[in-house]
Amino acid sequence: MHTLWKGSISFGLVNIPVKMHAATESKEFQFNYLHKDCHKRIRYTKRCPTCDVEVNQEDLVKGYQYERDRYVILTDEDLESVEHPMNRSIDIVDFVDLREIDPIFYQKSYYLSPEETAQKAYRRL
Repeated sequence: MHTLWKGSISFGLVNIPVKMHAATESKEFQFNYLHKDCHKRIRYTKRCPTCDVEVNQEDLVKGYQYERDRYVILTDEDLESVEHPMNRSIDIVDFVDLREIDPIFYQKSYYLSPEETAQKAYRRL
């Protein structure tokens, strides 16, 4: 059981540390492409369609497309400088009837489990 996220559930003054896990796992059957003659796995290369050359990892940059074929280039330093508040808590504001939730939100299911020190509070929730 792999932990995907750690945080807490908060309601009122109560804060319960939890872990999130995937409720299902994919059992899709996947093939690799092999060279017919030697049975070695085929690698996928990054090629620039304009220059028609293979591009190495160190020659790649990140860009955000703001209109067709127009990009803002962002460096790792640019991305690190952006303040992004990371809230690691789930605030319970209300409870709803299960029939009120559109099934489209069920594409992938997760479940929460309490951290070892929060078993009692989690059970009461």
